[in-house]
Amino acid sequence: MNFKNHKVNDELETLIAILSKLPGLGPRSARRAVIKMIEKKEIILEPLTKVLNEISEKIKECESCGNFTVDNICSICSDNSRNNNRICIVQDVADLWAMERSQVFNGKYHVLGNYSSSYLGINLEELEIDKIINKIERNEVKEIILALDATINGQTTANYIIEKLKSYQINFSSLAHGVPVGGELDYLDDGTIRAAFSARKPVL
Repeated sequence: MNFKNHKVNDELETLIAILSKLPGLGPRSARRAVIKMIEKKEIILEPLTKVLNEISEKIKECESCGNFTVDNICSICSDNSRNNNRICIVQDVADLWAMERSQVFNGKYHVLGNYSSSYLGINLEELEIDKIINKIERNEVKEIILALDATINGQTTANYIIEKLKSYQINFSSLAHGVPVGGELDYLDDGTIRAAFSARKPVL
């Protein structure tokens, strides 16, 4: 007996392929997600399509820190109750959100966006250090917290930032206990982040 493989139409295959690129979703998980969205078309697929279209049109990077926002300046940077004397440098928006979720930091942020690494061919000069310098000079910054992943790329980037900013009269610190070697901030639970932040250690 001959069996033919069932072929999903091109539109659905495209959707599955796109979803499978998301963290935590492989082809099989993406296929299940697509099936569920279609089964619940009115309560999942249609509202999701509307929201994604709105986000695609409105979302942008904060001009000050790099966070996602619908305005030029995000709600964190525009919040006058936050401490301007401390800047927490993170790799990406996911790490910024992880820090905010832990509710351990009340200062301002700087999102690097790209990790510098000779292995990845990313130039260290592309990290927009001048934006950090502007914040230091404008806000009388006293502490730079390097909340970077405990990886080779993270440490390479941290060393580069310190070298560029060490002439300023500021303290440098990094997350301490609880962040395993090779660990990425976004995957840590809130308690671990709080412990690592509270026990942060001076770098210089």
